[in-house]
Amino acid sequence: MSVNKLAAELLGTYVLVLGGTATILSAAAGGAPSNILIVAFGFGLALMAGLYAFGEVSGGHFNPAVSLAMVLDKRLDPMSMAGYWVAQLVGATLASLTLLIATSTEAVASTMTTFGQGIEAWEAFLFEVVFTAIFLAVILKVTKSENSGKTAFLGIGLTLTMIHLVLIPFTGTSVNPVRSLGPGIVGGVWTDQWVYWIAPLVGAALGWGLYKLVTSGDTE
Repeated sequence: MSVNKLAAELLGTYVLVLGGTATILSAAAGGAPSNILIVAFGFGLALMAGLYAFGEVSGGHFNPAVSLAMVLDKRLDPMSMAGYWVAQLVGATLASLTLLIATSTEAVASTMTTFGQGIEAWEAFLFEVVFTAIFLAVILKVTKSENSGKTAFLGIGLTLTMIHLVLIPFTGTSVNPVRSLGPGIVGGVWTDQWVYWIAPLVGAALGWGLYKLVTSGDTE
């Protein structure tokens, strides 16, 4: 496993988590703590920044669910996935530590993914599985498509934006275990966090299955 690839995964995840979670604090500081649009674009644009900066080096996973889907599709080997997962967790944790240095433990805790009012764990789990599957189906397809390849980073970033626009009121939006785990470690928030670690991995497998279903026989 190339050190360059691990560094790219660490840095890309750092940009994604720092840019996205800092947007939550920016929206709150500006008097708009529930401004879904600002936060959604914060995460989508942060992902695009990480992809354009580091994506061509490592493949731009920045998410254990993406790495798992790439293993299922035989684009990545399991040992490399393990290295990617460690790099991604370190990147996410460093991002939250950066916020901690600049703000406070309470501020970092406020960037943690939490259920919306009245949402049960099984409902949040379902939302996270379904939208992670959609996310992975997009990623798997555009990164193999000659037609969409030139705009792949844009499409992936905008898909994450859409997912945030939908899920923020229900789950806070994770679709990425380390996006939740990094702030959880630093901010000390653990309530129902198993949903945000397991559901995206289940969604990754489902997304890969959907991708294989619709592209079976595709020779592109």
